[in-house]
Amino acid sequence: MSQDTPVLARTARGAIEYVCHGRGLPVLALHGGMGGYDQGLILARALFGEVNNTRVVAVSRPGYLGSPLEGHSGADSQADLYAALLDERGISQVVVAAVSAGGPSALQFAARHPARCRGVILISAATGGLTVPPEVAARMRKMRVFARMPGFTRLLRWQAGRNPSRTAARSVRDPALRERTLGHPQAGKLMRELQGSVMDGFARRLPGTLNDMAEGAAPLDNAIRAIRCPILAVHGTADSIVPFAHAERIARENPRGAVMAVEGGEHVVIFTHLDMIRGRVGAFLEAVS
Repeated sequence: MSQDTPVLARTARGAIEYVCHGRGLPVLALHGGMGGYDQGLILARALFGEVNNTRVVAVSRPGYLGSPLEGHSGADSQADLYAALLDERGISQVVVAAVSAGGPSALQFAARHPARCRGVILISAATGGLTVPPEVAARMRKMRVFARMPGFTRLLRWQAGRNPSRTAARSVRDPALRERTLGHPQAGKLMRELQGSVMDGFARRLPGTLNDMAEGAAPLDNAIRAIRCPILAVHGTADSIVPFAHAERIARENPRGAVMAVEGGEHVVIFTHLDMIRGRVGAFLEAVS
């Protein structure tokens, strides 16, 4: 059953906002920084296509959009909240797909609730011990100030719509690859949607983002070792936000962990190498279904 309007579920572990879309294999979609349930849906569409056989449960992680942060700052607590939501929805097992800062709670979910998790797909994901680059921390401090200024998000939205290539330049440094990605009939559309989504409810995405930055240094090696289901870590070797070593940690610490290394790929490999990644993810889903 699809449900495109977000709902605030009041579970035994607390409140969490989510949408449920599609039919088929249940997938729990976890967004990254400056995200929300809408970006979880974009992640799922990028991985599985517009028409698929998945039932996507896309949440707003605590501190994002309609999900309160209080009591759920840690990845372990967030993982338990996801399990409580699945209880509310009557879903016994899922594949977890997570991007960037969604990685820690995805790993904790698989470790803490092994009977609920069929597999884990990590895209450019943090896997513990992440040091936030100084320029990113500085930019977030500025954003906290600017978010209170009237008209700020309208200006950003106008700039992104007027010149998507300039907006994408921060994420894709290679001009040829950037233009090729934006010109791709699916990857370009999804990337522009992601860029625009940040401007909707901008201030309500900041608390979760800042919490992710504060919690990012927490070690996850024990959780990774405890996972019993297959793990696929897709990561660009030139990722400057979450270094490639985070993917390597998965293969080093867990015998069921596999890495898809995207040579020269940056943090947004899900868009720049969409077709290649979809092929590998499709094979992974078939194996865990």
